[in-house]
Amino acid sequence: MAFITRLFKNSKLLLLPVLLAASFQTAAEGISAIRMQAVLTSSGQMLVSSRFKTDLPDQLKQALNQGVPLTFTLNYQLSAPTIAAYRFKFGQLVGSDSSIQYKLSYHPLTNRYRVAVGTFSTEYNSLETALRGVGAVANWRVLGSGALSGVGPRESKAEIRLALSTAQLPKPFQINALTSKSWQLDSGWQPLNISQE
Repeated sequence: MAFITRLFKNSKLLLLPVLLAASFQTAAEGISAIRMQAVLTSSGQMLVSSRFKTDLPDQLKQALNQGVPLTFTLNYQLSAPTIAAYRFKFGQLVGSDSSIQYKLSYHPLTNRYRVAVGTFSTEYNSLETALRGVGAVANWRVLGSGALSGVGPRESKAEIRLALSTAQLPKPFQINALTSKSWQLDSGWQPLNISQE
């Protein structure tokens, strides 16, 4: 009986590094914000600049290398001041654009990765450098002229979010996205650091 107890205690110690390595692996996969800045201009507009660190799980890397493009969406929302936030939300309902889509794809003939935003695209030699371009934006005008006239940085509150758009995956992969957490990449809403121009 004493032998079994000692063996059980020792197996706990052997199992601990395996569990720690698995937890670090899952923590490494996902999307985390590196830069989240916004500038209020003298004309009452807000300019957003962001950069994210994205680590793809192995399943997504394999799908990408087999020709499945991955679409990520960068969203913006205004929370304060209240009146401007309500106007912004109403503008979203009637068609105002408060998001940017990044399409990441792999081309086996050239052995390069491509990140496309609308009609503009850039090619990269490695997946790591291509992922740096996903979610990166500089001076994105998210509000029209005069939307925040007379409002200071302390009175403003806004957030951004980068997420994998699983609805734009091919149908068989959408099923994988429903059943596997590794396909659910989302930074969550991250507050912007707002300053005055």
